[in-house]
Amino acid sequence: MADHHAVRKRSRPRPRRLAAALVLVGALLLGVAACNGTQGSTGGDETRKVTIGLVTKTETNPFFVTMRKAAADAARKNGAELIALAGKFDGDNEGQVAAVESLIARDVQGILITPSNTTGMLGAIAQARRQGILVIALDSATDPDDAVNATYATDNTKAGRLQGAYVRAALADRAPQLIMLDGTEGSSVSRQRHDGFLEGFRIKDGSPVIRGRANTNGDRNLAQTATENLLQRTTDVNAVYTINEPVADGASAAITARGLTRQVTIGTIDGGCDGVRAVRAGKYAATVMQFPVRMAEKGVAAVTEFAESGKTPSGFTDTGTELITDKPVRGLKSHDTDWGLQRCWG
Repeated sequence: MADHHAVRKRSRPRPRRLAAALVLVGALLLGVAACNGTQGSTGGDETRKVTIGLVTKTETNPFFVTMRKAAADAARKNGAELIALAGKFDGDNEGQVAAVESLIARDVQGILITPSNTTGMLGAIAQARRQGILVIALDSATDPDDAVNATYATDNTKAGRLQGAYVRAALADRAPQLIMLDGTEGSSVSRQRHDGFLEGFRIKDGSPVIRGRANTNGDRNLAQTATENLLQRTTDVNAVYTINEPVADGASAAITARGLTRQVTIGTIDGGCDGVRAVRAGKYAATVMQFPVRMAEKGVAAVTEFAESGKTPSGFTDTGTELITDKPVRGLKSHDTDWGLQRCWG
């Protein structure tokens, strides 16, 4: 009986040896496949489509609508997939953080982001980079700049400076009385454009020339309400700084309702087609055109190259600014609205 059991025990390992042999054959086949390029050294699939995340400040601002479309088009041309997410409003830091965390979970190779808050995204960005994800800022720099791998954006200080220099020159000999309509508290774009405007306008923060100011979160309706409130305090105003064209549109509506259109010069920044048409119609004196399509295309190209070759971009790339007006002033290079309408976006 003992000998019979011994024989049975020796006969049982044979299926295990067969299974082990099959596993070994499978491993060898996988190794051959890896050598043929169908799998990477980490066991991941190198042939899978490059996936790129885009996180904008909002879904509705024409600037970001244009950026999203340009990024989708560029991704398609590069054989990549774009996942586009956004905050609920300009300044929605929590929404943008949640979007980045979602993209990390979806295993994207790169994230393009227009951060609403200069510092509020740093933790989520660091988490993405620790996972080996390339992170590029578009339109808005982080603080510090090197929190991301690279930035493709407007030189926002320069854009503000152009706007300020133009508005001051357009006033000619009139003593300036200024309203300032900023963007979002804590936003690098808002701070840079504000500071640039003051530099171009040749005044300092706190100057008595500034008759009122408000944050608008870049929103038309908030800007109109803010302008109405400021004009209730004083109508002794002849110049308005606006952070973008939706804000300029809101300010223009409030100023028109007060019958102050002829006395007030409005400057702005964006260069969307609606904004250029508003300059042609006389609602704003000038806009500084920026180029969201360039930002998106450069960002998508950088992520695609990173996914394919491992090359990592770095530093700040200025994607350009141009002053658009039909009332040029001495000493400032500008283009008319015909030129602007040929190159505008949105």
